Amino acid sequence: MGKWAIAVHGGAGVDPNLPSNRQDAAKRLLTRCLNLGVSGLRSGLQALDVVELVVRELETDPLFNSGRGSALTEDGRVEMEASIMDGKGRRYGAVSGVTTVKNPVSLARLVMEKSPHSYLSFAGAEKFARSQRVELADNDYFITEDNIGMLKLAKEANTILFDYRIPTSKPDIFAASLVQNRLIMNGLPISVYSPETVGCVVVDSNGHCAAATSTGGLMNKMAGRIGDSAIIGAGTYACELCGVSCTGEGEAILRATLARDVAAVMEYKGMRLQEAVDYVLKEKLDDGGKAGMIAVSRDGEVAVGFNCNGMFRGCANEDGFMEVAIK
Repeated sequence: MGKWAIAVHGGAGVDPNLPSNRQDAAKRLLTRCLNLGVSGLRSGLQALDVVELVVRELETDPLFNSGRGSALTEDGRVEMEASIMDGKGRRYGAVSGVTTVKNPVSLARLVMEKSPHSYLSFAGAEKFARSQRVELADNDYFITEDNIGMLKLAKEANTILFDYRIPTSKPDIFAASLVQNRLIMNGLPISVYSPETVGCVVVDSNGHCAAATSTGGLMNKMAGRIGDSAIIGAGTYACELCGVSCTGEGEAILRATLARDVAAVMEYKGMRLQEAVDYVLKEKLDDGGKAGMIAVSRDGEVAVGFNCNGMFRGCANEDGFMEVAIK
């Protein structure tokens, strides 16, 4: 029997002026989800069950950008995406463009287990959700007042927001910061911070790895935009060696196939987990690409890495180690 380990994230890229009460709320949620996963592992749940359980909890709480509390499209609606992968057999399920499913990660698992496919999107995913009798809600359920305000600011600044949780109490200062702090995505300007995507990776006591990721995407994104979170090998990956969940600039993560590359350098270069995470973040992203990731290995290792100013994350292992941090 091996040793279990778990890591959870609430997104890479942290507003340097994030109020302390917001930081405390994020840490409490991450701690609650981490403890939920640890309890499941101690009770004998398999890795796949634990990553789904934890990400469902994150999707249900409106604090981060997944499920209820997801970022809004330019049309003021929520379009969510999620994926889940079982390292045992490399089974995979994903959904994109869902607008009524309370827990997209569970729908992704149903795609993997109850359909002949690995990926469903938009109307097809919604039709499948109804056929599986998953819990549904009107799109308004997922929309929060905070996000309505952030979408308004994004439209006024004519930008796509990465960190849509920047406080709105001083909109003039906020709008000015958008003008001064720009990244380039596919040749177009965006703001500097990353979306608060959520994810979980687990290795259970049998040495089986699993990973899951869920997000609402970018604030003020074009309708129909699909990011990295639902794409196998980009935002999520699990195999017999490791499980990985990514967050950050989705287009850069897609180009780098970031999650899969961690497994690749472990397999082909013989790197240990943390070394592989550090290498991929440094060498595989385009210049200026911002990302973070969490990972576990079949040996019970847990690793965290990011090349931006912070990442909401927590990790724990069977030896009693537990940490929740932001920067």
